Amino acid sequence: VQLQASGGGLVQAGDSLRLACVASGGTFNRLIMAWFRQAPGKEREFVAQINRNERSFSGDSVKGRATISRDNAKKTVWLQMNSLKPEDTAVYYCAAKKNSILSESRVFTLQSSYDDWGQGTQVTVSS
Repeated sequence: VQLQASGGGLVQAGDSLRLACVASGGTFNRLIMAWFRQAPGKEREFVAQINRNERSFSGDSVKGRATISRDNAKKTVWLQMNSLKPEDTAVYYCAAKKNSILSESRVFTLQSSYDDWGQGTQVTVSS
């Protein structure tokens, strides 16, 4: 699966941003989709996940401020980030996990759980 992320940019603290990730190849509606982020000098961090049944999860650092959603017909997953903070500055990556079951309820927070990755989109939040 090829993934193309977009929507990053330079925003001010308190602003909102919506990232998009478009998939090509593969069967999108069988994928678990997720967003990770990596700040300079830090490890890549889990942000949010959405399963085939649209059950979603978010990481502690963005809980209450991030919403992940998907449109299988458009083969797209979005990450809506609100009340952005300078510490949200990072490169945001979308990721896909193949061959998931429809009833999947687990949260996959490790990078190694995902099969395919997008190229990343930079989000910079100024104070």
